[in-house]
Amino acid sequence: MTAIDQTHWKSLPGPDDTRRVELPNGIVVLARSNFNSPSVVLSGYLNSGSLFEPDSQMGLSAFTAQALTRGTQKHDFQQLFDLLETAGASMGFSSGTHTTSFGGRALAEDLPLLLDLLSECLRTPTFPSDQVERLRAQILAYLGIRAQDTEENAAMEFDKALFAGHPYARPEEGYPETITAIQRDDLVAFHQKSYGPAGMVVVVVGAVDVEQATALVQQALGDWKNPAQANQIALPPVTPLKKTKRIHVPIAGKSQTDIDLGTLGPKRKSEDYLAASLGNNILGQFGMMGRIGDVVREQAGLAYHASTSLNAGIDLGTWEVNAGVNPANVERAIKLIVEELKRFVNEPVTQEELQDSQANFIGRLPIGLESNSGVANALVNLERFQLGLDYYRRFPEQVQQITTAQVLETAQRYIDPKRLVIASSGPEA
Repeated sequence: MTAIDQTHWKSLPGPDDTRRVELPNGIVVLARSNFNSPSVVLSGYLNSGSLFEPDSQMGLSAFTAQALTRGTQKHDFQQLFDLLETAGASMGFSSGTHTTSFGGRALAEDLPLLLDLLSECLRTPTFPSDQVERLRAQILAYLGIRAQDTEENAAMEFDKALFAGHPYARPEEGYPETITAIQRDDLVAFHQKSYGPAGMVVVVVGAVDVEQATALVQQALGDWKNPAQANQIALPPVTPLKKTKRIHVPIAGKSQTDIDLGTLGPKRKSEDYLAASLGNNILGQFGMMGRIGDVVREQAGLAYHASTSLNAGIDLGTWEVNAGVNPANVERAIKLIVEELKRFVNEPVTQEELQDSQANFIGRLPIGLESNSGVANALVNLERFQLGLDYYRRFPEQVQQITTAQVLETAQRYIDPKRLVIASSGPEA
């Protein structure tokens, strides 16, 4: 493999040009300047997600996050919208399993406005009843669409089977019956108990001095306190699969069946994550969707699409194969995928395959960090997974050190072709 241009890689985010400060109330601020553009990007998260909601109120965290911009103690929904639109700015919120994320964009001169509105929405939302009902209708409409989506249904059944009895088995958006049962007071109570500065991360990237950015965050959010904020929830272990589970969700009138097949994968902080990621690239990402795409789609012609994904989280991860096929080809496609997984765990990948993927990983990282939003997302992940500010500077050497033997050992550690979840959704099987 070719030598790495160290001068080039020093232009990526690192400890010498990224400021990290923890405010007295627990908020971590990460800031990096880029004066090549007049804009700034704001990103981050706080420790409030679906883990904090009971089974009877699934979807409550996502409902609450979407309702934050529907009105505050200072501005109603229309006023918030007008302030952002007049400045050419944007801001939004979304909820996941562990955290509620936020993001925004504005001209550098409007960063104070963006931070003030972020503070308002996080600290003093009013959850107006009329806006809550409008939002409920929108969520229910989405859930109605989801019920007819073969890809979504296969994914939900995959999670239910793989994470049986675990919080990860629950859909973050909830179900129509749980969304219907949630009342405005539930949103208020959820906000009061789970929103606060402890564990919060704010990232600012763009045409602003890092010290000024930190000072603006301090001014907007530094006095936020919530003694009632709940602690992060410890997750129970997942029971490993003892044998393959096969599930099919029938949806009448569909012309395609979606398949979600896989098992548990590494968490993001695992030492073998990078070997798994390179292996995943070979298995079902690189070129025409790797080996899986080549065998199932290109050679056999059984799938409209076929690829793999490594979804590594804070606590757990999944290693999945996703395919969309003609309903008549479902079992043949599954058989071919499983055979390819057997090959993957029994034979080392070739040196050429590994070198191609290593070059792909090293080459695409700087491209992903060309924009302010790319850098902001990267810094969020550094903090979320505690990777260290020098991670991107170390990345190319780490990638080059992975061997074919490590890829094989990692594949064998996680993938057992005799113990998989195989979920599908489409016409009656």
